[in-house]
Amino acid sequence: QVQLVESGGGSVQAGGSLRLSCAASGYTYSIYCMGWFRQAPGKGREGVATIASDGSTTYKDSVKGRFTISRDNAKNTLYLQMNSLKPEDTAMYYCAASSSSGGYCSYLFVGTGFRYRGQGTQVTVSS
Repeated sequence: QVQLVESGGGSVQAGGSLRLSCAASGYTYSIYCMGWFRQAPGKGREGVATIASDGSTTYKDSVKGRFTISRDNAKNTLYLQMNSLKPEDTAMYYCAASSSSGGYCSYLFVGTGFRYRGQGTQVTVSS
């Protein structure tokens, strides 16, 4: 089993920045892909970004150039640096992890198919 704990959420004004963290524990050696997805009230899950163990990344188009995903394998920690935040970025943000490799490591799948996910951290952006 893998446990994921997110932190770093909060409330900011539009144009501000936040850095989310996700600490992984347990059988972390089995993780190939990690990522973030979000869910706003009344909406479905939306993949944001993923990063594979080799460092390759994918991003949802609307966050490209504003968000940066990274991971510190030595610390078993995943990060999401969010800059130029917009009100439409408001959501609960979840960390997720999977042992599947290849094309499955994509923002398209992080919200629905990854085996492990955390409890989420709230991000609120006001205009």
